[in-house]
Amino acid sequence: MENILPVYNRSKLDIQHGEGAYLHTKDGRRYLDFVSGVAVNCLGHCHPKLVDVIKKQAEKLWHVSNFYQIPGMQEFADKITAKTFADSIFFCNSGAEAIECCIKTVRKYHDATGNPDKFRIITFEGAFHGRTLAAIWASKRDPLIQDGFGPPVDGFDNVPFGDLEAVKNAITDETAAILVEPIQGDGGIRPTSQEFLEGLREIADEHGLLLCFDEIQCGMGRTGKLFAHELYGVEPDILASAKGIGGGFPLGACLVSQKAAVGMTLGTHGSTYGGNPLAMAVGNAVFNEVSQAEFLENVVNMGDILKGKLEELAEKYPNVIKEVRGVGLLLGLQTVVNNKEFSAKAEGHGLLVPCASDNVVRLLPPLIIDESHINEAIESLSKTCEEYSA
Repeated sequence: MENILPVYNRSKLDIQHGEGAYLHTKDGRRYLDFVSGVAVNCLGHCHPKLVDVIKKQAEKLWHVSNFYQIPGMQEFADKITAKTFADSIFFCNSGAEAIECCIKTVRKYHDATGNPDKFRIITFEGAFHGRTLAAIWASKRDPLIQDGFGPPVDGFDNVPFGDLEAVKNAITDETAAILVEPIQGDGGIRPTSQEFLEGLREIADEHGLLLCFDEIQCGMGRTGKLFAHELYGVEPDILASAKGIGGGFPLGACLVSQKAAVGMTLGTHGSTYGGNPLAMAVGNAVFNEVSQAEFLENVVNMGDILKGKLEELAEKYPNVIKEVRGVGLLLGLQTVVNNKEFSAKAEGHGLLVPCASDNVVRLLPPLIIDESHINEAIESLSKTCEEYSA
């Protein structure tokens, strides 16, 4: 692709349109999409309700700036705060922006509460928090995302994922917060343990730290809960959300407790496009669907069925699949074979699946799938595994 920075190793697939769980290419081929824009298209492609609301809003108002009241913003904030720990929300355009807001909120909290020297955040190996300069140095997943972007942005102390003693040992007088994904996505679909997440909450409370969750990939219904931390019964002080929250429209949000929000006063943060009328219209529509109890129950049911069939596949092809990981419809196959090669072979059998670290192939289908989609995916995966057994 000429005149485009070559920062992506793009597939040769020329996607032209999609509907539901399927994508169609220019040459007429159809693929079952278990990438979902990397856990973004939670309601599938071109969901009628999303198409309808964006059409209607596009005929009214696209952008006015946050200098004014924005249609749908208060309504959306009310919905989120009514169902979460959060007392206030900042709407932005992406996960990286939500993380940036999180980091700034942490620093302003300690400044406002008389501890301006507290600014360091403990993060974890395998994490991925985005592509801004701050976010890449908060992450430690792949040297490629950091190489050449030095010197490191100061303020992040990276420790092994799941190691509470390492967290305790990393705390200094400058430590301000802990930032963790309840389930690592790009890091290889690695759920944290109950003991670990509870321990982080206890450590944060004991040392006066803020506990921050990155639920950009694992949130918005993907685990069968509105947010993944609900599985553990542990609440954060700040949460970064994006991907599924907009169902495909660029949208992010930073959810903040009343305690943590104390420093975020007039003029301390902003966004030109964040919370624009189009985003708010779509976000409200997505939330209306995903937050329904029956919708989340279906995610749990489909996740259980899919995981069960994947485990059967792993048992049948131990030379190909080492382990099945994940919760709900945030699943991964740790492969014995090269995961990128496996993904390419699956594409040849009509199934799109993305890769992750730790030699994992992710399965991130739209949350609207039914058993027919699961059976189709398993058939494609079976054919893929058979290629290695031939």
